[in-house]
Amino acid sequence: MTVRFTKGHGTQNDFVLLADTRGDLDLTPERVRHLADRRSGVGADGVIRLAPTAAVARDGEGVADEVLAAEPDAIWFMDYRNADGTVAEMCGNGVRVFAAFAESLGLVDLDGGEELVLGTRGGVKRVVKEPGGWYAVDMGLWHLPGGADAAAAGADAAVRAAGWDAPRPGLSVDLGNPHTVVALARADELAALDLTTAPLVDPVPPHGTNVELVVPLGEEPAADGVGTVGRLRMRVHERGVGETRSCGTGACAAALAVRTWAAAGADDPAAVPTTWFVEVPGGEVRVRLLDGGHVELAGPAELVFSGELAL
Repeated sequence: MTVRFTKGHGTQNDFVLLADTRGDLDLTPERVRHLADRRSGVGADGVIRLAPTAAVARDGEGVADEVLAAEPDAIWFMDYRNADGTVAEMCGNGVRVFAAFAESLGLVDLDGGEELVLGTRGGVKRVVKEPGGWYAVDMGLWHLPGGADAAAAGADAAVRAAGWDAPRPGLSVDLGNPHTVVALARADELAALDLTTAPLVDPVPPHGTNVELVVPLGEEPAADGVGTVGRLRMRVHERGVGETRSCGTGACAAALAVRTWAAAGADDPAAVPTTWFVEVPGGEVRVRLLDGGHVELAGPAELVFSGELAL
């Protein structure tokens, strides 16, 4: 068969996008691996299928039924697959690129002020477009799987990366998909880190985990002159993919972990910034804490080219 595709990226976290508006594309793991292969296919960190949420529900995915029950306006579903063909809950950079793709298909008018409400295996996500062209996504609820004890201790896991003599403490953060965040002291140490193999996490998460290595860069005055914003630098190893140029949920997890650590040592935890800019190899994104325990991710999304590929 021949499939029409679009290639897009968010801060160089790249995806193959498929418009399956009738919900009849059989996206097998083999087809995903072929599409994502950088030599024999299009090449990407992951594959995103845009499909009707109702069709995904008919395929037997209970999560799609839950999405429609929670939000009937979520008529489109982001079916996200890692490059190795495994199914993933969602992807923060992917949500932004999904929104740009939906715009290109005429399914939503974000420039006209509309909000895109979509379903994912990580729950309902809402996307708006900011005046500067960035896409802002309400990523929903987040939590620390280790709870208050992990927040107080600053860690609930041990992580060992290639070249390290001993494991280092990591903090688990859940955004609908699992993350483990490790703090490093210096930017040069981050730059020299070997992420060609997956860091080892103990205890081993039941569904694997993305691992974020971060260097906090401190705080700076906010652009509007009110308060401060935080800044950090990050590299990430994604489960099922390897190191990527960016990871949206990983950026959120990194900012939330750094803020948790900062609040634990602050005289006034309320004064710790609620907005953080995260520098990744592919660019920069913004993470902001919202009311009700939600977190927002904002950043660019770009559609690069379209074509057809034989599967």
